[in-house]
Amino acid sequence: MEELILYSVADGVGRITLNRPEKRNALSLALRRQIVDALQEAERDDAVTIVLIDGAGSSFCSGYDLADPRTDKPAGWLESEHFDSWTDQFARSVFRDWMTIWDLLKPVVAKVHGYCLAGGTELMSMCDIAFVADDAVIGYPPMRNMSSPDTPYFPWKLPMAQAKYLMLTGNSVTGQEAARMGWVAKSFPPDELEEQVQRELRPLAQIDPALLAANKGVLNQAYELMGLRTHLRSAWQWHQLSSRYRPRAGEFGEIARRDGLRAAIERRDEAFRREGFRP
Repeated sequence: MEELILYSVADGVGRITLNRPEKRNALSLALRRQIVDALQEAERDDAVTIVLIDGAGSSFCSGYDLADPRTDKPAGWLESEHFDSWTDQFARSVFRDWMTIWDLLKPVVAKVHGYCLAGGTELMSMCDIAFVADDAVIGYPPMRNMSSPDTPYFPWKLPMAQAKYLMLTGNSVTGQEAARMGWVAKSFPPDELEEQVQRELRPLAQIDPALLAANKGVLNQAYELMGLRTHLRSAWQWHQLSSRYRPRAGEFGEIARRDGLRAAIERRDEAFRREGFRP
């Protein structure tokens, strides 16, 4: 299998680096599977106290790979005449993958630079802690004309005013703005990001892993009692309705097939660009 991630362990940190720099680390099914495998390997390894996820190249992650042929389906993907026409197996598989992070006994930290868009923000937002570059571009523009999110984390990560603003507009913000909103833990100057993240991780990695697991479990239980798991698990229904059954749901795909993906994206973002908003 192609090596789509780089994995290493040092000083109590298991580092998972998305390694498709030529695609801005777009999330193919194969890349997602290798991320999950690495997370589970890190959880089993007693030399790992914390897991760090970052990206090779110019960006953390540009989102789900729209060109992925999806020929190599992950475990749990149902291909059946009973379910194909009305269930959203892609969105259901996304929920299963990112809940691996939520359920992991060890804290998972995201280090974000460059672009972090759409599915990339789902990966980042399901991590326990996110540190980002001040100039990172973080947002979910596909909500403008494609579908609702596969993992609608917005109401769990942001105040209502910001959650509604970002979900309804699909606008992006800088890493510095995301930190001010409380979407991420902290932002740092781009040239200091690695140094500052390591400064955060060094003492964190000295805490007893069992105590970290207990503290993470206490926090997660509170959000689950408020309904997080139920909400995210049912998101595939809205994703299916909005991406397949909504009137004009196929417009983006039609333009992409006829004129190319770049043209479809330009058409999607044109009105926002005219007003000076990010992608």
